[in-house]
Amino acid sequence: MIRLVSGIVVLAAIALGAGMFIGAGRAPGPTIEIHQPTGLIGRVARFEASVDPMDGELTQVDAVIEQNGASWPLFSLTTPDAGQLTQETQTQVRISREITRESHAELTAGPATIVVRATRSVLYGLREREAIARVDVEARFDPPRLSVVSSFHYVNHGGAELLVYRVTPPDAESGVRVGERFFPGYPAAAAGVEGADDTTRVALFALLHDQDLTAAMRVVARDAAGNEAEIEFDHRVFPKQFRRSRIPVSDRFLEQVVPDIVARSEEFRTLPLPPEPGLLAQYLAINGGLRHINGERIMSLAADTSPLPLWDGPFRQLGNSQVESGFADHRTYVHDGQEVDQQIHLGFDLASTANAPILASNGGRVIWADYLGIYGNCVIVDHGMGLQSLYAHLSSIAVTAGDTVTIDDQLGLSGRTGLAGGDHLHFAILLHGWPITPMEWWDPHWIEDRITRKLRVAS
Repeated sequence: MIRLVSGIVVLAAIALGAGMFIGAGRAPGPTIEIHQPTGLIGRVARFEASVDPMDGELTQVDAVIEQNGASWPLFSLTTPDAGQLTQETQTQVRISREITRESHAELTAGPATIVVRATRSVLYGLREREAIARVDVEARFDPPRLSVVSSFHYVNHGGAELLVYRVTPPDAESGVRVGERFFPGYPAAAAGVEGADDTTRVALFALLHDQDLTAAMRVVARDAAGNEAEIEFDHRVFPKQFRRSRIPVSDRFLEQVVPDIVARSEEFRTLPLPPEPGLLAQYLAINGGLRHINGERIMSLAADTSPLPLWDGPFRQLGNSQVESGFADHRTYVHDGQEVDQQIHLGFDLASTANAPILASNGGRVIWADYLGIYGNCVIVDHGMGLQSLYAHLSSIAVTAGDTVTIDDQLGLSGRTGLAGGDHLHFAILLHGWPITPMEWWDPHWIEDRITRKLRVAS
């Protein structure tokens, strides 16, 4: 009887073990997710994948790139020196490395496949389960091709210029880089270049007021595979002297402007201030910190631009106005005989009559019509291709964001809201969010010579 019971127990144990062994063989392998690349491989590409063994132990990971029956290693858990292994979660790891022409010289242009294999232990290490993930890619190694169409590129310090060029393939991201600033190109046909094919682009670019006169200027392109190209183009830079001025800051002025800005600007509450700050401390926070925050907001609006030019001809200056301050004036602020701050004035202050009608300087679409810190009641109009105009310190606003306006449409009335001591219009021209001098855009001869003629010649 005892032998019978013992036999039954042994058989049950064998059956249980067999069941567990068979069940372990049906367990899933590790989870694998290939993050990069996802479509194209250029001369330099990034390989990233995550592997999670779940409740088991990761016993092996191998990643290769396959093409035309050949295979080249990307990563192996047994020899991880070729890549980087990092712990993402308690169980999940990430493998990564660069794929370059030097590291995989045998790879040729055309289709290829990234393959990742991983195994994990199950049943206390008695068995292993494997998983495989694949992603099809295409290797593309030729950099974009660039050529310049336009000529006579004359750039004033703080001013703009237009360049016409060709890029192949046409879907490559391209434009003009000045120093570290990038100005994207737009389809030339949409900009008015008659007969232009899809490889022809136009780009408005600028040498900003705070950039060095020797800043490198190049046409640049980057295709979908990450391949890059750049070429120089003929240009000449004209230096400009920016005015320096001293601005008195009276207690009366502080009492007039500071409380209203503090009350209406939520961003002001994020600025570092001493306990129980006085009006001067609050003013300095407004003139510096809030100015910077407002500038970032303006920069964020730069992306809301039409690829088509919405303007036509020269821009119009506020009628019968007197220039009180110019573009890129270097200001030193003085309170009770002491220099307390320095800032750069990035627009024109134009004074007319009190509550003067403020008209659109050219056609476009309103992208901002609201209060904006130091600018008070403010309207920003997009004119397309990254070009925008700003109207600040208004006493009232007559438009809303999304409105389409034509030249001389009323935007509001002049005033003294924001950081303004008296009734005037602060007018600025922006190119991809960066302020440039408005004087060129008011000048019909400059518009004809620098913009219209180049588009006409390229047609």
